[in-house]
Amino acid sequence: MDAATPAAAQFELNEDQRAIQEMTAAFAAEKVAPFALEWDKERHFPSDVIRETGALGFGGIYIGDDVGGSGLGRLDAVLIFEALAAACPGFSSMISIHNMAAWMIDTFGSEEQRQRFLPAMTSLEWLASYCLTEPGSGSDAAALKTRAVRAGGNGSDYTLNGTKQFISGAGDSDVYVVMARTGEDGPKGVSTFVVPKDAPGLKFGPAENKMGWHMQPTRQVIFEDCKVPAENLLSGEGAGFRIAMAGLDGGRLNIAACSLGGAQSALDKALSYAQERVAFGKAINQFQALQFKLADMEIELQASRIMLYTAASKLDRKAHDAGKWSAMAKRFVTDTCFDIANDALQIHGGYGYLHEYGVEKLVRDLRVHQILEGTNEIMRLIVARHLIGR
Repeated sequence: MDAATPAAAQFELNEDQRAIQEMTAAFAAEKVAPFALEWDKERHFPSDVIRETGALGFGGIYIGDDVGGSGLGRLDAVLIFEALAAACPGFSSMISIHNMAAWMIDTFGSEEQRQRFLPAMTSLEWLASYCLTEPGSGSDAAALKTRAVRAGGNGSDYTLNGTKQFISGAGDSDVYVVMARTGEDGPKGVSTFVVPKDAPGLKFGPAENKMGWHMQPTRQVIFEDCKVPAENLLSGEGAGFRIAMAGLDGGRLNIAACSLGGAQSALDKALSYAQERVAFGKAINQFQALQFKLADMEIELQASRIMLYTAASKLDRKAHDAGKWSAMAKRFVTDTCFDIANDALQIHGGYGYLHEYGVEKLVRDLRVHQILEGTNEIMRLIVARHLIGR
């Protein structure tokens, strides 16, 4: 679908988009799906496999091609994250986070910054993390306390102090896009810095013991008199909150796509199990109650897909209501797809509770999508503000 295609014509994918789907699904089936349960069990971060996706263009999906990016649209990106998540939502989400960080540099960085950072990021030689959330500021992102103070004899550096919480890839990523306070309280005092892993004073907490997303590390990112060159500041002081919020529209679509791919996998598993499982002398998919459940799961999945693709096309077209649609899609898709995965577990009965069937992993992995990139309660607040004109 071309970015200018009106909503009424959605959603027949064009030949290029079908090729993107097929290429991504083939990679995921060979390189991710066979190992996803082992990675989850061992809490292994497959950074080598993630970096392999750089050769497919996944290190800079919607980044300019002059720095090695693929130059694709947001709908194209959604197709990629959906296909990867069908193999493992945690794997897909890590690549989503990297792309969000890279997009911020591509969109808000100077030409010198773009050329300095992005070629290594688009090739996935460098993996990136995004650092906004803090122990005391989650939904109220503008209340962040991490502070950056101009330092050095000629003001050539900033010194950062503070702690970021729940940072995916922390300790393993090579680059951190960090929101820190350079001025007054509130959103106008926030700035954005690109911090390399080897920056003096940058430290990491122990890996968090999480409910899901076991295959990717989540740690605190700690700044203790961390020295960052002033040339790593994006768009000048005070632009950080605007950069963070702009990045989240796309990030919300990406994480919804990860939910969609995971839910599709859950439904596929439920359909296969219901055909094979025999009870009271016949396959359980012959019972009308279960047929109705499967039908509802498919209806909800397709409704999620149409809403997500619509939101992505609006962001591609820079529609005036793209922000509202991104919030609506994130809320609806992540809630609905978690329910689909949970229903798939119920259909499996006791077997769904076993790790080897892969359904309980999907339930655990999809649950966090209702929290990150803005909780679904915040999504409702965004939509309500659009409705009442605030």
